[in-house]
Amino acid sequence: MKKIAIYGGTFDPIHIGHLITAQYVLQQRNLDKIIFIPCFISPHKIESNSASHLDRFEMVKLAIENHKGFDFSCYEIDKGDVSFTIDTIVHFKNYYEQVELIIGYDNLLKFDTWKEPDKIVKMVNLIVLQRSYDNSDMNDGVKRFIEKAVFLDTPIIDISSTEIRNRIKNNLSIDFLVPDKVKDYIIEKHLYE
Repeated sequence: MKKIAIYGGTFDPIHIGHLITAQYVLQQRNLDKIIFIPCFISPHKIESNSASHLDRFEMVKLAIENHKGFDFSCYEIDKGDVSFTIDTIVHFKNYYEQVELIIGYDNLLKFDTWKEPDKIVKMVNLIVLQRSYDNSDMNDGVKRFIEKAVFLDTPIIDISSTEIRNRIKNNLSIDFLVPDKVKDYIIEKHLYE
């Protein structure tokens, strides 16, 4: 069976920071592939200036279409409603024996608020995009997950989807922040204006 990682998020829009860090994870964890999974509705991010779930999914497809180590899934979009990571993991464990979950350090700091976090760390390897951690950042609820987490030395790409949306809204360039095909899609669909 293949060793995969799932990389979920709003991807609103997907940007080069997502792709660069995913490439590092793919290599460092010796994965067969990383599956990008845009959520239908994130339980942690509900904003008004968002692209539709279908537009976000299309942008993910365009961003990764020529990378053999990257794949995508519409599981959460097809499922509809709020996307909980545990449900997605249970689904993918039906198809893959080894599943890893990629999260950012910011998500680790609130991991204890996720639905069934203890079950998540029993089912998957928790891959955190951060070289190290600072105990002073964490509450006691989060500290119990530290020993279960694998911290990866990935580059820190200081790009945010919020920044990209704001640049578009203010008629500023997003060159080099998103793949060209994603930029073209955003322009064609008049997203985030």
